[in-house]
Amino acid sequence: MTLSRLHMRGRSKKAARRSAERESLTAAGRAGFVARGVVYVLIGVLALQIALGGGGEQADREGALAQVAQQPFGEEMLWALVVGFGCMALWRGARAVGRHGPRRKAPSRALDGGRAVFYGVVCWATAVYAAGQRKGSSGDAKSQDWTKTALELPYGRYLVGAGGCVLIGVGMVLAVRAMMRRFLRQLDLGSLKGRSRQVVTALGVTGGVARGAVFAAAGIFIVTAAVQFDPDEAKGVDATLRSFAHTPAGPWLLAAVAAGLILFGVFSFASARWRRL
Repeated sequence: MTLSRLHMRGRSKKAARRSAERESLTAAGRAGFVARGVVYVLIGVLALQIALGGGGEQADREGALAQVAQQPFGEEMLWALVVGFGCMALWRGARAVGRHGPRRKAPSRALDGGRAVFYGVVCWATAVYAAGQRKGSSGDAKSQDWTKTALELPYGRYLVGAGGCVLIGVGMVLAVRAMMRRFLRQLDLGSLKGRSRQVVTALGVTGGVARGAVFAAAGIFIVTAAVQFDPDEAKGVDATLRSFAHTPAGPWLLAAVAAGLILFGVFSFASARWRRL
């Protein structure tokens, strides 16, 4: 066999390996978006039940996992979520190191790196829950514990306040980007046309704004905890959502935010189908 043929065969094997790697990471990303969608839909449903005066479950990730565990084949579904979140962490990590997707600037890679760490933590927490360790602090209690620990550090008040401001900024960015329809740049618009495109756009805008509102509200409570030097002012997702019902708009605002979170979950399913991965 000639040297040129050996070289061609080597290049073909390398190309095939890269193609297989890309397909695997694409499948991982789609599985991750499905897992994210399931949790957001369930949190939204739990929050909607609270707004309507019923339901005692926490409207957060732990409450969502509890709902999954109560279903037929709940254990299997919990482990499927573990796999999904692990896949999301893998996909985000690959994007962070430039192994998947187009070449991007350092800030975008750093953002994906942070998301990879976040979903890695979510994957681990979900695995712990699925393994049977389901008795522990609520999300609200954990938020207060973390805030208390941070406040006890040197310059802790400023660190907590800065963290709250960052969370408020993230929420505002999420909401503004949703209203500007920036998410459409990440979708395969060639396959998403007509009525489907209108529906997905509505899901992305409404869901993104609701998601951003929750982030911003949680950040406000953290800033309040820093200003008052009181960790009890910090709130997790459940207490943050319940706080919307205590505004002048009453339960109607909580119902609107809850519906938005459900729509964001559905948008995550649409992302699993039409996002360019």
